[in-house]
Amino acid sequence: MAESENTRITGYSKPQGGGTGCLVVIHAPDRRMLGAHLPLARAEVILGRDAGCDLVLDADDVSRRHARVQADGRGHELEDLGSTNGSFVGDERVSSRSLLPGDLIRLGSVVLKYLAGDDVEALYHSELKRLAQEDPLTGIAHKGTFQDALAREVARAHRHGSALAVAILDVDHFKAVNDRYGHLAGDHVLRELPLLVRPLVRAEQLLARVGGEELALLLPDVTLEKAALFAEKVRHFVEAHAFLFQGERIAVTVSIGVAALLPDDRDGDALLARADARLYQAKRDGRNRVSF
Repeated sequence: MAESENTRITGYSKPQGGGTGCLVVIHAPDRRMLGAHLPLARAEVILGRDAGCDLVLDADDVSRRHARVQADGRGHELEDLGSTNGSFVGDERVSSRSLLPGDLIRLGSVVLKYLAGDDVEALYHSELKRLAQEDPLTGIAHKGTFQDALAREVARAHRHGSALAVAILDVDHFKAVNDRYGHLAGDHVLRELPLLVRPLVRAEQLLARVGGEELALLLPDVTLEKAALFAEKVRHFVEAHAFLFQGERIAVTVSIGVAALLPDDRDGDALLARADARLYQAKRDGRNRVSF
């Protein structure tokens, strides 16, 4: 499908090689938007919800003419056009800002990645491969990747008689965070939470986003007791961390359910079900705790 003069998020031509750069959608309310891109061949492009924009973003929290990206001699600059919800580069609200390769741009609930370099097409296809394996908001593995890894580890544990544990953690009162601080603040918490937990996770372990505000940890060769101790360390780190958004501190805690593989578990479904049941037990017991 050829690129039109003014087009919606689908239907762009292949990005061309060279250093012109492009924007790639990596998070949006409508998953069909993921991976769509806008080559930045023109001196200026307009982003927003209005049909006349160069890149039309169909999201209620995006303004009709939200932002512009223009060439600045060295690369590109993002400029907010007086939008209601602001334009962000990373977690910083900006009025104008020069873009660096790899920068994440947030316009409402839509997140775009700025690609620039000698071979934009190669970067674009590399980004598509990453999107296929990772959750676009948090940058960690998504549910499908987690389920594939779980199936492999269950088979390996049964074959070798080794331990395997799973921990599922859920942000407490997440709806209240969104209601009080806004959905952009909720997204900020969801992005920062994996950054906090990931340094604790070993190379052979896996951290994934498996639901709206649910993360899961796959822990090969870890017993139930050790998994519970690890989960308690994670819980404490989250409780003690200062989640800051636009100068406000958001109090965040998590409830965690932990379970271990049993000899008669034929697959990972029963293991996940037990971890999930213990997560809800932690919720019933008052939240901000580990149940195992």
